[in-house]
Amino acid sequence: MKVYNETVRFSTRGEIEFIDITSKVEEVVEKSGIKNGLVHVFAPHATGILILTENEPGLLGDIKEFLERIIPKLGSYRHPSNAHSHIRSMLLPPDKTLPLVNGRLVMGTWQSLLFIETDVYPRQRTVIIQVIGE
Repeated sequence: MKVYNETVRFSTRGEIEFIDITSKVEEVVEKSGIKNGLVHVFAPHATGILILTENEPGLLGDIKEFLERIIPKLGSYRHPSNAHSHIRSMLLPPDKTLPLVNGRLVMGTWQSLLFIETDVYPRQRTVIIQVIGE
């Protein structure tokens, strides 16, 4: 079994920004040379989320409104400035594992892999992509 690791870096602009990283993950898979196995993607951040969903503006707006409704920015929090960002990122995971079959990620027809920035400030973000298989 072979294991290939790569780190991808990108910038965000701030609170509840969606960044489609599907093509970046596909590039790493291609570089790995691995044809069948698993692709694990991990965002090592306290205020970053990875989701699989349709990358459609109306739906992304709905997701943003949902996060703002269930965990409002202006709630009564003890942690200074961005408690709501941390709480939002507790609800959704910082990682996803996808099957790799015949050199291609297996995802649903409308699925994309999106990073959601939940922090209030622009950030430099890192995603670790690990391809495991043969």
